[in-house]
Amino acid sequence: MTREQKDNLFVLVKSLSKSEKRQFKLYVGRLGVNEDSKFLTLFNIMDKLSVYDETAILKKGIVKKQQLSNLKAHLYKQILISLRLNPSHQNIRIQIREQLDFATILYHKGLYKQSLKILDKAKNLAIANEEKNVAYEIVELEKVIESQYITRSISNRADELTIQAKELSLQNVLASKLSNLSLQLYGLFLKTGYVKNDTEHQIITKYFNNRLPKYDINKLGFREKLWLYKSYLWYSFLTVDFLSCYKYASKWVDLFYENQDMIVLNPVFFLRGNHYLLEALFYLRQYEKFKSTLTRLEDVTKEKWFPLDDNNESLAFLYVYNNKFNLHFIEGSFKEGLPLIDELLKQLKNYNDRIDEHHVMVFYYKIASMYFGAGDTKKCIVFLDKIISNKSLQMREDLLCFSRILNLVAHYEAGLDYNLDVLIKSTYKFLIKMEDLYEVQKEIIRFLRGLGDIYPHEVKGAFIALHKKLKTFENDPYQKRPFLYLDIISWLESKIDNQPIAQVIRNKFLKTQEKK
Repeated sequence: MTREQKDNLFVLVKSLSKSEKRQFKLYVGRLGVNEDSKFLTLFNIMDKLSVYDETAILKKGIVKKQQLSNLKAHLYKQILISLRLNPSHQNIRIQIREQLDFATILYHKGLYKQSLKILDKAKNLAIANEEKNVAYEIVELEKVIESQYITRSISNRADELTIQAKELSLQNVLASKLSNLSLQLYGLFLKTGYVKNDTEHQIITKYFNNRLPKYDINKLGFREKLWLYKSYLWYSFLTVDFLSCYKYASKWVDLFYENQDMIVLNPVFFLRGNHYLLEALFYLRQYEKFKSTLTRLEDVTKEKWFPLDDNNESLAFLYVYNNKFNLHFIEGSFKEGLPLIDELLKQLKNYNDRIDEHHVMVFYYKIASMYFGAGDTKKCIVFLDKIISNKSLQMREDLLCFSRILNLVAHYEAGLDYNLDVLIKSTYKFLIKMEDLYEVQKEIIRFLRGLGDIYPHEVKGAFIALHKKLKTFENDPYQKRPFLYLDIISWLESKIDNQPIAQVIRNKFLKTQEKK
C-alpha cells in the first residue's frame, strides 16, 4: 500500500471549509496587500491540487525552490491567524486569552486601572469555566500591576491576591499530578497492555497507589474530578476490571451532563468519556445501557449548541460508528448490520484527512467481523487482507493477531483449502513471534498446528476438544480479553451444533435478555 506524501501546509489548506477559504481571502484583502501576492498565489495553487506536488508548484514560477519553504511558512501563519479570527473557532478559552492580551497591552502603556478592570473580568470568566491555569496567570499579572499602581480603595488587596494565587496554585498542582498519573497509566497501557497475572496486577496497583495524590472529593472542582476519574478509568482498564471501568466512565460522563457548559468548552473529553463508557458496557454486554448511551450521545452531537468543528466532527463519527458496529455484535444481528458497511465506507472517504490509518484498519476488522457473522466469508477475507497486507503501518499486535486468526477461520469456512497449509504455517510463524501470548492464543496455535493432520471424520471431535479447553478461560479475568476480539467460542459451538454463527450469538443474546 503506497502512502501519499503528506505536507502540513497542504493538509491544512485541504482541511478548510468553503466559508473558511472565503474568510481567508477576505482577511488577505483587509491586509491591503496586492491580490497577486505570492502567498495568496501559493494558496490558490495548493487549493486546486488533489495531492501535494512540489514539482507542480515550482513550475508555476512564483518562487525558486530555495524560497519555497519560507513562503509556505508565511502562508501557514496567515491561515492560522485568519482561522483565529473566524467566529466558528471562537470559544471561552480564546476569549479569555484575548482579554489577557488586551490587558497586557494596556499595562505596557501605563494604563494600569483599565488593565486591572479587564483582568478582573477575565479572571472571573476563567474561574467560572475551570480555566484555572490562565486564571493563575491573570492573578500573577494583577500582582505585578498592583505593586506599581498605588490605590487606597481596597486596603486588603495584597492579601486577597496572595490567597487567591495560593488557592489556584494548589488546585493547579493537584490537577497536574492527576493528569500526569492519567497520562502515565495510558502510556503503560500502550506499552504493556492488560495485566496477565496476579504479579502484574500487584505491580500496577502499587504504581497507581504510590502516584495517586491525596484529595478531598468534596473540595475538587470540575477539572480535578475529570482527571481523577480518568486516572481510575485507566487503572481499571489495565487491571481488566470492566465493572470499575463502567463506574468511572459513568462518573466522567455524568460530570459533563451535570455541567453542560463544559461540554461546549471541552467537547473532546466529553466524546472520549462516552466512548470509554460504551466500551465498558460492550465488554460487560449491558445491552440496554449500551443502546441508551449510544442514542444519547448521537442526540447530543446533533444539537445546534454542540461545537462540531473538524476535529470534534471526526471524533463523533469515529466513536458513534465504532459503537454502531458493536451494537450489532451484541445482538448477533450481522445481516441487519450489512447496510452500515456501505454507509461507513462512504463516510470514511469524507474523513480521509482526519481519520488516522490505524483507526481505518480497526474499522476494516469490524467490517470483516460483520461479513463473517453474516456468512459472507469471501468479503470478510477481502477486508482482513487490507489489514494483513498493510506493511506501512505499525498497528497494535492484538489487531494483527486476531486479523490473521479470523482470516484463517474464514478461509476454512469458505472452503478455500487449496492453500490452507501455507496459511496455517504463516499464521503460526506470526503468532509465535508475539510476546506474552494469552493461553487462549497458545491453545489456538496448538489447534492450528494439528489441523492439517486431522481426518474429516475427526474434525468435529477436534472442535469439541478445543471448545472444552477454551471454555475454562472464558471467565478468567486475565485470559478473557481475546474473546472480546474474536468470539471463537461461538464459532466452535456453531461448528459443533451445525448452526450459523449469527444464530448461536443471537440465541445467547436472547437468553440474557429473557433473564432480565
